[in-house]
Amino acid sequence: MNASLTRQLAAEFAGTAFLLATVVGSGIMGERLAGGNTAITLLANTLATGAILYVLIVVFARVSGAHFNPAVTLSAAWQETLPWRHVSPFIAVQCLGALTGVVTAHWMFELPAVTASMHARAGFPQMGSELVATFGLLTVILHCSRLRPDAVAAAVACYIGAAYWFTASTSFANPAVTMARSLTDTFSGIRPVDAPGFIAAQLLGSGLAVFFHRWMLGGSKEVPR
Repeated sequence: MNASLTRQLAAEFAGTAFLLATVVGSGIMGERLAGGNTAITLLANTLATGAILYVLIVVFARVSGAHFNPAVTLSAAWQETLPWRHVSPFIAVQCLGALTGVVTAHWMFELPAVTASMHARAGFPQMGSELVATFGLLTVILHCSRLRPDAVAAAVACYIGAAYWFTASTSFANPAVTMARSLTDTFSGIRPVDAPGFIAAQLLGSGLAVFFHRWMLGGSKEVPR
């Protein structure tokens, strides 16, 4: 299905907004119900995020590719599956959708529209975690898209669910998500001062994943047999 650019942008906006509303909203709900048990809060956050990712990818994949992530959009352009002229509008609506999702979650839970986060996520181990998380996510997406396109939704949902737990940063793996989560002082937040380091690590991780993917395929665009 070849949707118009307008429909593709609408899908990216809606998908990213629902993703952030889920990430932030489930974190708030988890904190309120878990009675201070951070592990239970993270588990609730993980399950909700994995579930919504699966649903959103199934719903929007055939419209826009279901990127919801500037790193994925850039990798698609590098792989020549998205025109470079579409990169800027895709990233713009992803960032706007992410911000809308945060504001919506805050509204539903009767919080201020935006509040700068005070949650420190600083240091090289945290940034290294983001490099690892994003490299893994893009590797999953690139390989599944080429080899098992029907499995992308489940693979991404499962990977993010796992990466919430095996990375020290809880796997943001998304520059738009990172930017938006700097504006929520709730469980899922990140201090604005820490966000640029995360974003730099995410972009580096996604670039490495593209090179790794091309090396694995031997530079060929054909599906290996």
